[in-house]
Amino acid sequence: MKNDLTGKKLLILGANPETIPLVELANSLGVKTLVTSNRPEDAAKKCAWKACDVDGLDVPGLVALAREEQVDGVLVGVADILVPAYCKVCDALGFHCYATQDIVDVFSYKDIFKATCERYGVHGVPEYYLDERLRREDLDKIVYPVMVKPVDSCSGMGMTVCFSEAEIPAAVEKALDASRARRFIVERYMQCEDMGLYYTFKDGYCSASCIYDRYTTDEQPGLSRVCLGGTYPSKHIDEYFERMHANALRLFKAIGIRNGVLMLSAFYEDGEFYVYDTGFRLQGEAPHLLMKAVHGFDQREMLIRFALTGSEGGVDLAQDDDARFRGKWGATQWFLLRQGTIARIEGLDKAADDPRVVANIVRLHEGDTVLPEWVGTEKQVLTRLYLICNTKEELAAALKEYAAAVKVYDEEGRDMVLTAFDADKALELA
Repeated sequence: MKNDLTGKKLLILGANPETIPLVELANSLGVKTLVTSNRPEDAAKKCAWKACDVDGLDVPGLVALAREEQVDGVLVGVADILVPAYCKVCDALGFHCYATQDIVDVFSYKDIFKATCERYGVHGVPEYYLDERLRREDLDKIVYPVMVKPVDSCSGMGMTVCFSEAEIPAAVEKALDASRARRFIVERYMQCEDMGLYYTFKDGYCSASCIYDRYTTDEQPGLSRVCLGGTYPSKHIDEYFERMHANALRLFKAIGIRNGVLMLSAFYEDGEFYVYDTGFRLQGEAPHLLMKAVHGFDQREMLIRFALTGSEGGVDLAQDDDARFRGKWGATQWFLLRQGTIARIEGLDKAADDPRVVANIVRLHEGDTVLPEWVGTEKQVLTRLYLICNTKEELAAALKEYAAAVKVYDEEGRDMVLTAFDADKALELA
């Protein structure tokens, strides 16, 4: 197919490491990428056609930048916080935008999203009412443990697990400090299975692209449980389609989603699904990289094309998409690091020549420091490996191989890597 995107200018909001694959693909399509953030050193700027230093939240500044550079479209990278600004900038410039203000209003705040979901039979995590006054009658109703979190944060920022009332005041203050809206919620702390539900939308057609199981670390008590990886497809995929999928479709239609990509994060417990988070953009854990390897179409290209032309291209989701991965088995394997400065990394170089590895998204390098405030957030991720195998036995073997091989040492020679998830248990081989 003739490449009709060559020479077009695309302004991408956000420059974190997770946005690099989006920028690289746009570059490969002949697009002139302008990547902007308020930090000159941000990773995705290094591979952009042009790096810009306008804050992704500065709507007037972004509009002025787009006009000055005569860009042909705008697209948000991998950052929830920038989706509202993306919508406003596109609206001001008359550019194609997969979001609308109504959709943004629902997805920007966890409390509003949760209430909207309940109207369509998509259940959220049970919660307790509490406000800044910390009233005695409200505190007395809480059954511990609970998660205190901002209504508008992501990647574990501002979240605390509380096991007693004494921990509540500090947790509330932490959540409020991390919330632009100065609002928080208190939910039951779920100690059960975790899932990702990833949807693709094209001209009003909605397809469940990935239903997968996620695994989180329990080595950091009191903090948000950061992901260690996931396996595809989920062991609960049939039950999901029977019990929740139809309600999710009703929700998406009511909100008005026609194009774009959407992640729902959910807990599974005793036959019930509890949605706890959402993201209306490409995800940091990047299921689209596995999808590209299995399905052949690329969500990144669909979004780039939509931003520049108003069409997501020739993908036929009804034919090309398959949440069951066409009989193959996939996984993401995250390597989380403890606090410290990285002196030496071993075992990752083999991924470059491994046909089972379809991508390796590195976030940290030798000489980088994992700060104390990063622990309990996705900032402590060294890299994410993406693997595709023909059988789950092959996949389990690959996961165990890399878990054993990858070592990261700090300046005192201590291994910084947290324990990987149990591949045999995850894939029901144990």
